[in-house]
Amino acid sequence: MIDSSRAPEPVGLYPHARRVGNFLFLSGIGPRRRGSKEIPGVTFDKNGSVASYDIEAQCRAVFENVRFVLEDSGARWEDLVDVTVFLTDIGRDFAAYNRLYGEYFKDNRPCRTTVEVAALPTPIAIEMKCIAEIK
Repeated sequence: MIDSSRAPEPVGLYPHARRVGNFLFLSGIGPRRRGSKEIPGVTFDKNGSVASYDIEAQCRAVFENVRFVLEDSGARWEDLVDVTVFLTDIGRDFAAYNRLYGEYFKDNRPCRTTVEVAALPTPIAIEMKCIAEIK
């Protein structure tokens, strides 16, 4: 089991990643910042509910957090072979997410599944779960 010192702390009893043979399985990773409850691009109202969010800021933070876990596990971005992305509003957010995904994965094209979910465990709009092959 692998826990990154740079990625946000898990919100439950699970590791950031687990290596099995040459494969590295990453738990779902969101955009939060380590050591805080800050969520890039999220604005809360006075009642603590999400007033608005910037999917681009969240995407960039998720990609950065995934990279942290990969690197802290001895893998590289280019080692990703499968990516599952969970969006809470695919109709609103897919175009921006897909454009940014193309920027980050232009040289590496892992298999990808993108699904819409009703909610995620914290007030985030995107989460990624990945598999990498460590060579």
